[in-house]
Amino acid sequence: MRPSGRDVSEMRKVSIETGVTKHAEGSCMIRIGDTHVLCTASLEPRVPPFLKNSGLGWVTAEYGMLPRATTTRMRREATAGKQGGRTVEIQRLIGRSLRAGVDRVALGERQITVDCDVIQADGGTRCASITGGWVALRLAVNKLMKAGEITSDPLIDPVAAVSCGIYAGQPVLDLDYPEDSEAGVDGNFVMTGSGRLIEVQMSAEGGTYTRDQMNALMDLAEKGVGELVAAQQAAVGG
Repeated sequence: MRPSGRDVSEMRKVSIETGVTKHAEGSCMIRIGDTHVLCTASLEPRVPPFLKNSGLGWVTAEYGMLPRATTTRMRREATAGKQGGRTVEIQRLIGRSLRAGVDRVALGERQITVDCDVIQADGGTRCASITGGWVALRLAVNKLMKAGEITSDPLIDPVAAVSCGIYAGQPVLDLDYPEDSEAGVDGNFVMTGSGRLIEVQMSAEGGTYTRDQMNALMDLAEKGVGELVAAQQAAVGG
């Protein structure tokens, strides 16, 4: 039995509320169970120096957790003067995941920065950030298209992510914190709406896993991402 009482193939409740901030070109609050992440997308008429005069656009991301997003207060990284290794790794994951669904030629020479701020954490914050980040990105691109600044849609395919793992000896979908902290194997699966893989992060925690177990986790991930993409499309009216 899972601590939450969910079936092994059951997602936590997913909700995506759009237009939650006044100034960002695209924004949403994504809630997956008790994990809540504010995602905003900001348009900038510039690209990094290495892309100048290339005609290519750029999508990047930043990620952070509020001090009381977890059970005990964390020190703000700004007070330490630098970002932690986990933060850097996650925001790079979010950026490259979202770029995988973008036609950067169609985007044109501009940058969209997606900020993901974890308000409350209960497992799967990076996956929620990617899923909500795409919604914010979609809304920002919609504004560009409505204004006539781009003529063709640069978003090729939705991008979403979900965690899966081996908990109490069985593959389960969408780990919450009690499961994530005890799982023998856990993984994050980033996929497109058409079912193509962008990234898979899997590791065993004090044990090993079989090819059959990996395949079972992949099957669960496909199911979960399918549900998340449906939620994304419903949120943006697609």
